[in-house]
Amino acid sequence: MKWFVEERGALAARTVLARGETLLAPELVLVEASNTAWKKVKRREITPEQGEAMMRAIPLYFDRLVESDILIARAYALATRLNHRVYDCLYLALAEMESITMITDDPRLIKAVAGTEFRKRVRQLERFSG
Repeated sequence: MKWFVEERGALAARTVLARGETLLAPELVLVEASNTAWKKVKRREITPEQGEAMMRAIPLYFDRLVESDILIARAYALATRLNHRVYDCLYLALAEMESITMITDDPRLIKAVAGTEFRKRVRQLERFSG
């Protein structure tokens, strides 16, 4: 949602997008984005029409959306090892599978991977703000 609305991290998120790099995500990103849009509509931060427009646009930003079923076993193993949520570990499993770095705004995930071999797969969003 940071691509669409002004909130903490929006500039960094737009900077990442402007870099033109290949963007991958688990299909879960669509559910998470939809839920976030719904919350923003509920809090009257955006209109229902703005939320609908965001939902139509979000899939277009990704070069590839990966089915969760091919990531779930590894995500579960990572969640168990890191003591972190499985749905966040789907992104880490994808980064590992594709040998890429994921970008997150989740300080809990950053903390969970700190001091592990997975830290090289995770980069904090705020590092892209300038």
